[in-house]
Amino acid sequence: MLVTNKAPTFDAQAVVGKEIVELKWDQIHDGKWLVLFFYPLDFTFVCPTEIIAFSEAKGKFDEVGAKVAAVSVDSQFTHLAWVNTPRKEGGLGEVTFPIIADLSKDIARKYDVLLNDTVALRGLFIIDPKGIVRHSTINDLPVGRNVDEALRVIKAFQFVEENGEVCPANWTPGADTMKPDPVGSKEYFSKQG
Repeated sequence: MLVTNKAPTFDAQAVVGKEIVELKWDQIHDGKWLVLFFYPLDFTFVCPTEIIAFSEAKGKFDEVGAKVAAVSVDSQFTHLAWVNTPRKEGGLGEVTFPIIADLSKDIARKYDVLLNDTVALRGLFIIDPKGIVRHSTINDLPVGRNVDEALRVIKAFQFVEENGEVCPANWTPGADTMKPDPVGSKEYFSKQG
């Protein structure tokens, strides 16, 4: 289980903008909140919708002090070809975060998302500034993830750290929270009717 433990670290080749670069873990994580998500393969169907959605939400992730990085078992050369292919032709176009190559499948193994030693499941990990995995979800291949949910979870963990209160089900910023003790929590429950 990764949640509550140090995130597995790695260095890897990646596409950043329109260039292939070697990224060290410190550059990927950078002591910030990190959304690290795995997807099955380049040039597929659901995958580009997720990558584009996360890329278009860059400003929202910046607002909460979070970085985003994507990983698949494709090579950095395939990533570069996908980024250089226009969106209307099945490509990604410009992407605002690193797309990491995991041709050896070692990163997918470390995060326990490798399916039958072939492709990565749709794993999403939220890693805090200290390098601790605070949240993970893993989807089977045919269903994409929700960018707003990733943002909501980051905001919830940040709220907990700043205020010492906990966030109940379906919490969104501005909604009621509760004190994490038997007596204090009654204040929250008394408002629920």
